[in-house]
Amino acid sequence: MKSKYFVIGVVVACLVAGVLIWQFLFGAAGNFSDAAREKPINLLGTVYTGGWVVPVLVGLTLMVVTFIVERLMSLSRAQGRGNLSAFLHKVHDNLEHDNVDAALDECNRQRGSAANILRAGLERWQQVRNDASLDKEKKLTEVKRAIDEATGLETPLLEKNLVALSTVASISTMFGLLGTTIGMIRAFAALGGGEGAVSATQLSIGISEALINTAFGLIAAILAIVAYNIFTNKVDNFVYMIEESTLSMMEILTVKVK
Repeated sequence: MKSKYFVIGVVVACLVAGVLIWQFLFGAAGNFSDAAREKPINLLGTVYTGGWVVPVLVGLTLMVVTFIVERLMSLSRAQGRGNLSAFLHKVHDNLEHDNVDAALDECNRQRGSAANILRAGLERWQQVRNDASLDKEKKLTEVKRAIDEATGLETPLLEKNLVALSTVASISTMFGLLGTTIGMIRAFAALGGGEGAVSATQLSIGISEALINTAFGLIAAILAIVAYNIFTNKVDNFVYMIEESTLSMMEILTVKVK
């Protein structure tokens, strides 16, 4: 539920910011030589002539940047406080020496998703290891169940908002094409708009609108696609490390269980 409200908040805030940037930065009077804002004298004014699709594309670009920052922070927290590989090595080394308390201390110091999953398994192991009512297989099953439950809680946090990035990539392309189409319609309308000389201003505005929207759509889409692929790869590698470490822990406990 919190994730849904976060995404909605980001979408609304970025779209509002896109409109404000388009209206007051790109549309500032100093960027034009006329009061109608049809004759830009610099790049900012030219971008403004891209029309109403521009603020939407600016908002989508801001969404991509926001989700990238959020994913970087979330994955950093998921890694924990120290080096993940060194942490996993310490936990397994303590388990090899049957020092479960030291392994739990390492998890408490490291924190993060991997530490939370291993700690869940270790805490369950402490509860069942000396339980005479459970046989060897049931003890290992209880530990595995605790690990699976913790993994089920942590994995969605790693993948959160990746769908939003892929969605923005698709939407940006579509809005860019929409702006391009609208711009070309305006350009051809200027060419065929009645008798007499063609309005060079209207023609240039139409062509600018088409090209600007194409550029903004591609920028937002490229950023989103690259970020999505990078974060997907990071999550996959991280999940693989967690699965490898839990499997190694289960192998150690299998040897030590009575």
